[in-house]
Amino acid sequence: MSSTSTLPVPAVARAGARGWAALAVLMLPTLLVSVDNTVLSFALPSISEALRPTAIGMLWIVDVYPLVLAGLLVAMGSLGDRIGRRRLLLVGATGFAAVSALAAFAPTAEWLVGARAALGVFGAMLMPSTLSLLRSVFLDREQRRLAIAIWASGFAAGSALGPIVGGVLLEHFWWGSVFLLAVPVLIPLLVLAPLLVKESRDPAPGPVDAVGILLSLLTMAPVVYGIKVLAVDGFSPVAVAAIVLGVASGALFVRRQLRRPQPMLDMRLFTRPAFSGAIVVNLLSVISLVGFLFFVSQHLQLVIGLSPLQSGLVLLPGLATMIVAGLVVVPVARRIRPGVVIAGGLMLSAAGYLLVALTGGGAPWAVLLASFVLLGAGIGAAETVSNELVISTAPAAKAGAASAVSETAYELGAVLGTAILGTIITASYRAALVVPAGLSAGQADAAGETLGGAVTVAGSLPGPLAEQLLESARAAFDSGVGVTAVIGVGLVATAAIVALVTLRHVRS
Repeated sequence: MSSTSTLPVPAVARAGARGWAALAVLMLPTLLVSVDNTVLSFALPSISEALRPTAIGMLWIVDVYPLVLAGLLVAMGSLGDRIGRRRLLLVGATGFAAVSALAAFAPTAEWLVGARAALGVFGAMLMPSTLSLLRSVFLDREQRRLAIAIWASGFAAGSALGPIVGGVLLEHFWWGSVFLLAVPVLIPLLVLAPLLVKESRDPAPGPVDAVGILLSLLTMAPVVYGIKVLAVDGFSPVAVAAIVLGVASGALFVRRQLRRPQPMLDMRLFTRPAFSGAIVVNLLSVISLVGFLFFVSQHLQLVIGLSPLQSGLVLLPGLATMIVAGLVVVPVARRIRPGVVIAGGLMLSAAGYLLVALTGGGAPWAVLLASFVLLGAGIGAAETVSNELVISTAPAAKAGAASAVSETAYELGAVLGTAILGTIITASYRAALVVPAGLSAGQADAAGETLGGAVTVAGSLPGPLAEQLLESARAAFDSGVGVTAVIGVGLVATAAIVALVTLRHVRS
């Protein structure tokens, strides 16, 4: 008989019905914040007509929310680790609901931009809390993998759900109704979260790093602003200076975090290939997803002529596919290495963009439906696996900050998806539009800003002239779709290569 004995390994407590009910509650802000990234896609024509923003103003209405959100996520993730993730979640939910009501009745484009910025502040409180709280609710790895799969599916699908929800609301109400959606969604959260979700925090938090928070903001905002200006107006000393400021601030932020004994964000996490690879996959995937939704939502309404509700229904199969793919991939990821699963999914997404590239700007709605199904299947699977890798490779005490990095990649991707792919479409439109004779200077300027502006101007013109303007505007808009789709193929293919290289040693 051996002189040594094997001590039994204590079983990890598995979550029961209360844990899964907590997941359902935590899905509410997850869906809401991701829906809010794209819910404006179908409201843009109505906002353009009601508030008359410029082309740059329209892009800022879309971009300022994810820009502020991305800039504050790391800071808010660290704050949640310090003061309590549930507490931060409840504060963010209260503020988000209140500001959403203000945004719904914005009288000017500037008011709406300001409200969207405030929504970004409170949204940044919501997102790190949800994912990091899942780690404290689901201690069993298999249960946590499934919970994160559901969370990731909802997070990714929320971006696709935005245009659909927007289409239904705009079919019956004014454009501000897309913001009022937050109020009935967040009230159940405020009631049920204190009952179902236990408080969770870092037992040994570091001091608040005000300088680090400022540097994180100075890293994100100038870089995205510079990219937007370059994409719309071409080379500009102001744009280059903004990008240089952002890069320099980022370098100082990294240096500061590496030197602090208790950093706001542990930069050494990025030395783990599974962590850094998953972050890059998230970033590139969301750029391609949001960029696709930006031009497809306008093409369906303003070029093909579908109603908001009809356009939303065209995207519905892709949404369903995204959710199903995120759940189906869970048992697959147990048997096949994560890098292979992610790369395979992303190649499906590349095929979706390739279909648009081959058919060009004149693609009918059926082609766009098929393209979005392929795109959704790939991104749904990839996001589930990559988010699980992020949360499982980080220390439990730093779950909030690690979750915030993943969500920062998501929100930065949402910004860049519009800033890069969206502004390429806008620049192509402005360069290709031929304004017919007979328009006043004001009408010509409005039509030359955006496709929505051209449609609004056409509504005040006599029949033949209106038709001539609409034909030119639609052709100009679609002239950039092929180029944008090719860029989308490149982005998703690059993400697949990153997954294969950085995750090659990670086993299923």
